[in-house]
Amino acid sequence: MNKKKFTYKKSGVNINAADSFVNFISKVSSKKKGKKKFPNIGGFGSITNIPLGINQPRIVACTDGVGTKIEIANTLNKYDTIGIDLVAMSVNDLIVQGAKPLLFLDYISINKIDLKKLKSIIKGILKGCSLSGCELAGGETAEMPGTYEKGKFDIAGFSVGVVGKNKILNKNKVKKDNLILAIPSSGLHSNGFSLVRYILNQKKINIKKNKYLKSELLKPTRIYVAEVLKLIDKNLINGCANITGGGLSDNIKRIIPNKLVADINLSQIKTLGIFKWLKENGISDKEMLKTFNCGVGFCLIINPKNLKKIIKYFSKDYKPYVIGKISKGNNKVKLNGSINWS
Repeated sequence: MNKKKFTYKKSGVNINAADSFVNFISKVSSKKKGKKKFPNIGGFGSITNIPLGINQPRIVACTDGVGTKIEIANTLNKYDTIGIDLVAMSVNDLIVQGAKPLLFLDYISINKIDLKKLKSIIKGILKGCSLSGCELAGGETAEMPGTYEKGKFDIAGFSVGVVGKNKILNKNKVKKDNLILAIPSSGLHSNGFSLVRYILNQKKINIKKNKYLKSELLKPTRIYVAEVLKLIDKNLINGCANITGGGLSDNIKRIIPNKLVADINLSQIKTLGIFKWLKENGISDKEMLKTFNCGVGFCLIINPKNLKKIIKYFSKDYKPYVIGKISKGNNKVKLNGSINWS
C-alpha cells in the first residue's frame, strides 16, 4: 500500500503564501484616507456605493491587460509601474463614454507566488487607482504551476464606472467643424510591445545595458481621468478616444458618426523620442501608425469655441493641441501629410 502523502503545496501551490499576499493587500489598501464603507479585500465579492447626485446613473465596465510589456518588466526585474499601466488601460476607456471610475479589480496568474514581485505590482495598481480616483475593491491571484513557465505571469484588470444618462458621450454629439485635439502620451503606453521585443531580438539589443531603453520602455501609461472628467462635467467636449492598439486611425473611427470624417493632419503631431528610435530601427510609417500611439495618448473632439477653456485644465507637459477637424465624408478617418519623426 502506498502511504506517500500528497499535498497541494507539493503540487506547486502554496496557499500560505497566497494568504500572506492577501493580508498585504488588505494592509496597504486600508492606509487610504477616509473610512471605507465596505471592507472588500478578502471577501467573496466587491461592493461599492453609487455616488449621490447622478441623474439616471448608468454603469460602464471595461477590462484589459498590459500585453507583452510584462516581458520587458521580467527582463528588467522591475514591476512597480506595470500596475499603473493595468489601471490606465481600463479607466482611460471608461472616460471615453463619460464614466467616472468607481472600483478596480485585478487578476494575477503566476507560475509560483513571489511575494516581492506581487507586492511591487500591487503598489503600482494602488497608485493607478489613486490617480484615477477609484478604489481597489478586490481581485484574484492564481498560482498555476505547469501553465506558466518559471518566473512567468500575466495580469488583467477590470474597472467599473458610472455616468449620468445625460452625460454619456456618444458619436451623435460629434458635429461638422468640431476640432480634434491630441493629448500627449507618456510614451508607448501598453501597446505594440510584441513588435518592440521582435526588434530587440532581431538586433540583439540588451536593454539591461541600454540606459535610454531601460528608462523608456517601462514608462507607465498616462492616466487622463482627472482632466477629462472635469471637461465632461463642464460640458466642454463632444467626444473622445483612447489611443491604444490599432493606433490613431482605428480608435478615432469608433466615435465618428456616419457621413462625417476625422480629417487629421499628421504633420501637426508632436511625437516622442522613443517613436523616432523605433522608426529608425526599420518600421514603416504605415506600420508605426497602425501599431503605436506615436505620441498621441488620447483625443478630444470639441466645439472650437471651447479650445482656450480646455487647455487650461492640463499641466504644461500634457496640454492638448489641434491635429485636425471633423468634415463631411464617408470614410470616418482621413490621414493627411506625414509625421515629422525628428
